[in-house]
Amino acid sequence: MVTVSIDIGGTFTDIIIMDNENINYYKVPTTPKNPEEGVLNGLKKYLGNKNIDEFLHATTIATNSLLGQYGLELPKAALLTTKGFEDVIEIGRQNRPELYNLNFHRPKILVPENLRYGVNERANVHGNIIKKIDEDEILKISEELKKKNVKSIAISFLHSYKNPENEIKTRKLLENKFKNISISYDISPEPREYERTSTTVVNSVLSPVTSNYISNLEDVIKNFGNPDIKIMSNAGGLIFSDEAIKKPVNIIESGPAAGVIAAGELSKILGINNVISFDMGGTTSKAGTVINGNIEITSEYEVGGSTHHGRVVKGSGYPVRFPFIDLSEVSSGGGTIIWNDKSGSLNIGPMSAGSDPGPVCYDKGGKYPTLTDANLILGIINDKMSGSDFKLRKDLSIKYLSKLGDSYAIAEAAIQLATLEMARAIRLVTVERGLDPEEFTIFGFGGAGPQFVFRIADELNIKNVIIPPEPGVFSALGLIYSDMKYEARKSYPENIEKDFIDLENKLKSKLKNPEFILYADCRYKGQGSELTIIVNDVNKKNIMNSFIETHYKTFGFTMDRDVEILTIRAFAVEKRIKPDIFQKINGNSGHYKRKVYINGSWIDINVYNRNNLNENYEITGPAIIEENGSSTFIPEHWKACKGKYNEIRGVKI
Repeated sequence: MVTVSIDIGGTFTDIIIMDNENINYYKVPTTPKNPEEGVLNGLKKYLGNKNIDEFLHATTIATNSLLGQYGLELPKAALLTTKGFEDVIEIGRQNRPELYNLNFHRPKILVPENLRYGVNERANVHGNIIKKIDEDEILKISEELKKKNVKSIAISFLHSYKNPENEIKTRKLLENKFKNISISYDISPEPREYERTSTTVVNSVLSPVTSNYISNLEDVIKNFGNPDIKIMSNAGGLIFSDEAIKKPVNIIESGPAAGVIAAGELSKILGINNVISFDMGGTTSKAGTVINGNIEITSEYEVGGSTHHGRVVKGSGYPVRFPFIDLSEVSSGGGTIIWNDKSGSLNIGPMSAGSDPGPVCYDKGGKYPTLTDANLILGIINDKMSGSDFKLRKDLSIKYLSKLGDSYAIAEAAIQLATLEMARAIRLVTVERGLDPEEFTIFGFGGAGPQFVFRIADELNIKNVIIPPEPGVFSALGLIYSDMKYEARKSYPENIEKDFIDLENKLKSKLKNPEFILYADCRYKGQGSELTIIVNDVNKKNIMNSFIETHYKTFGFTMDRDVEILTIRAFAVEKRIKPDIFQKINGNSGHYKRKVYINGSWIDINVYNRNNLNENYEITGPAIIEENGSSTFIPEHWKACKGKYNEIRGVKI
């Protein structure tokens, strides 16, 4: 049984090949314009002539397409909506995302005005059809769309979440002439006209892109046994590729979700209840939480939007009403560029050097110093790139950092700025959710995560740190530990127990032997937003009491108002067999000395090889633990040791 897990990041593509009991980890440069080429390069180099039985994948193709990165173009799409609502995706909520930014520009409207059509149909708020579809009108619109070379169609009618009859009939009239048709009842059957229409439009424009990408990927892996492709969804579960093609909004945050799943699985093995997942790669850093084995889920995400210290700026992107793992993200990765503004003040990001040309120390033509360059000259990372024969050019790092000031002072200041930025991101998923980060253990992974995570723990007064096994490819490991997972929902449920059963029955056709996880979006009557809560008991009163408790923990108060259950959700989960790969590796615990620049002076500190450490061998900071794909920096006032499952455990002294 050969399982291949591939996570395509902005800088590196992580590859795990598991052949029965043997497991190997690899990193290859990402090929941004054609991501499948990097996959092919890695498989040719490391898989040999073996066939793949199971192919697991995390991708950023959807997000990159919406952002217009790497030359990816969106197809021409049209919107059919209720007459009078043609401009809903342009009007939005009429909020100004950045009140004092005179140069703010809204994201590009995905469907231009001349491709938005008002259909003379209507359903009322109760779902009663007031005006049915006129077939001649739809066929006339169809001819116009053909002439305009439209490739994809979004259909979103008023109140269709209550009654989709007109949407379904319109799709039937168009499906013989158009391949990619998205109706809002299938994609996001929820109230809020703007968000539902936006979600349907996003799905519509991504459908051809995703279909083409998956087709190219299938061409790559057909020479290796042609296995089914299973892709990580936003909600933290695997779906088959046909579902990703039909509903590409499922995989917008595919990559970041895998790391949280891996952290959640390892937390169960280690018996740790409250975990902060901190994933720092070459381009960005992501933070999420796992509480008592449960991964926090949110029901809305703004894709392609700008962020302010990890917080998505409302109105700056495209709203998508779909389940997402609750993550915050900041543009602090190993490749994040260090620069001075016009006033001479030091800044980091949001620009990244990516994999091409990469940090200046890669000697591939980069002209802008990065956080990797900073850690290199400070001695935090070795000039010989771990896991390869590639040597980093420290002299180039010093040269370009010197253009900003004293190279070592700049490097330390940049590291401190990055630490503060990433600590803010963690506060978004803890403090702003009513959670105390001091009660959590932080898991640091990604290629750059172990270099920073102890500093971040200091900033947040967190006492315990875990560096998982193989942190550089830990997100790809999360794919192996993921289950199959599909979602269904219903708004304004009339009979809670019956409606949950109906959702479960709807999902049973997608998976063989599913278990179910239930959620409800609730609010106090009159509120404009909801909280998503886990449903352990489908009794209506118990759901309401659970909401009141969650609301108090989140906002610090309750209200003397009725509770509304706006939307219920069911996730069908089919468990996959989890391999036992967290195994201990013992060595001789030897070390050598290296000079490291800390707090303005050079000191000799111990440097250890992770694979050579004995279990429970205690290391006192400052120290460094090196391994393939990453390096862990342990500051003063911390001690660390290797645990039973090859994890590094850090404790504040």
